[in-house]
Order: sequence, then C-alpha cells, then structure tokens
Amino acid sequence: MDIVLSKNEEDYLKALFQITVESNMGVAGTNQLALNLGVSPASVNGMIKKLRSKKLVKSERYGKLEMTSQGKTIAIQLVRKHRLWETFLYQHLDFSWDEVHEVAEQLEHIKSDKLIKQLNLFLGNPDSDPHGDPIPDEIGNFSKKSKKNLAQIEEGKSCTVVSVKDASVAFLQMVSKLGIGLQTEIRVKNHHEFDASRTLLIGEQEHQVSLKFAENVFVKERV
Repeated sequence: MDIVLSKNEEDYLKALFQITVESNMGVAGTNQLALNLGVSPASVNGMIKKLRSKKLVKSERYGKLEMTSQGKTIAIQLVRKHRLWETFLYQHLDFSWDEVHEVAEQLEHIKSDKLIKQLNLFLGNPDSDPHGDPIPDEIGNFSKKSKKNLAQIEEGKSCTVVSVKDASVAFLQMVSKLGIGLQTEIRVKNHHEFDASRTLLIGEQEHQVSLKFAENVFVKERV
C-alpha cells in the first residue's frame, strides 16, 4: 500500500536527500534542515515526528537524521520529477534557468507515473537539468561526480561551467547578467588577496566577483 504524503512532507524528504546524499553528509541536523527549508527548528521537530511514524526517517546519535530506504526512494523520485520538469520548462516553454525552479516545485507533486515516464521519453532521457544537476533514472540511479568550484581555479587557468550550487532566483539572475551559462568558458585572471574576490574573463568582458559567488559555480578545469 502506497504511503500518502502531503506536499510539505515531500518537501522535507527532498531536502533531506539533498543534504544527506547529494552533499555527501550522510546525516543531517535539525538546524541544518531548518536552514535549508527556511523554517524554524521547532517546525522541523514536528515534521520529523510525522515522517518517523511513517518509517521514512530515523534518528541517529546526537539527534542526527537519516532517511530510511523507503524515504530515500520517495525523495529520489521527487528529485527526478523536479529536474525533468525544469528541463522541459527550459527547453520547450522558454523559461529562463532562474524561472524554472519555482514552477517545477509545484509540478513535482503531481502523482502520475505515466506522465513522468512520457515526459522523460519526450525529453530524450536527459541525465542532467538546466543547472547541471544529475537527473536520477527510473529506478533511482544517478551519477555523482566530484566537482571543483570556481574559487579553486588558479590564476591564469581556464575552466568550463558545469553546474551551480545556489539555485536561488537572485543568484541565477546574477549569473545570467554576467553572461554565464552551462558550458561557458571562464578564465581566472586574478585572485585579490584583500577580499579574496576574483577577476574573471568571460568572452571579452572582465568581471570581478566575490569569493562567495565563485564558491557557488562548479566548473571543469581545462587542461
């Protein structure tokens, strides 16, 4: 018998997956989950009790949280649906990559296996979304690759953008304003010792960005 979950419960499972699996943390703390979801620790504690009663989450030592195998299966399918919808919106409905996330947040909760199967076939079985994040396949497998961020690239070196860490609208709008997208080539001209900012060459334009910005852009170094 399928477990019936509310949208809120599904959002918690997806957030736990992103922290514990995709970020390689293994477990998550209450405060960490609260920060990810933008809610209070008290709200997290109340929701975790519900998810634990449905055997989707278990508590480890020192209050750390971990998903059960069933909880992880549900979370992976939510992530799969979300990223397939983002891809569809970006490729076929002319949504920019800073617009797709909010709409995909709504569409991911549609309960139709046939719809998602047909959507995947229509898109040609993509393995990554518009932000460069991996899309799990139908049985939950997905590629996890080691990533290097822009802040780790040495002066004078060039790299290619493969994904972003921060998917917020504000960050993605800033990235787009600088002319950065997936596969954009960037040359790191200078590291500035005073504030750790970087001067980047993007096309023929120079831009200075903060360390925080550089840490949120994943790249592949050119050799």
